[in-house]
Formats: sequence, C-alpha cells, structure tokens
Amino acid sequence: MANIAVSEEKFNKVLADVENLIADVTDLFDQDKIVKERIADIEADPSIGKTEKELDSYLKRRGAQIG
Repeated sequence: MANIAVSEEKFNKVLADVENLIADVTDLFDQDKIVKERIADIEADPSIGKTEKELDSYLKRRGAQIG
C-alpha cells in the first residue's frame, strides 16, 4: 500500500468535519428518543397533548426539530 502525505491542517479539518457528522447522526437518533419520551408523557397525563400545536411546542422545548 502506498503512503500519502496529509498536512496537519488538512487532517484537522477532516477530523472536525467527521466529528460534526457524528454529532448530526447522534442528534438524528436522539429525535426518536425525544418522541418516545413525549408519548410516555402523554400516556401518563393525556391532558398535556390536546392539540398538534401544543405537541409541536412541547417537542421543540424537548429539543426535537419540527419541520
């Protein structure tokens, strides 16, 4: 296998990009956790999820991204 030379600056940039991508993937998977927590909250106290607007507001406060 041939060796390649990569400057430290470029390596650090690629490393930072990879770390950002990992953080994005983590956020994506956390969305599912947030929704599951919301469902559990509603099952425990159905009065807190009366309207879609209230649900969206609640999910935003919990960190979910509502499109």
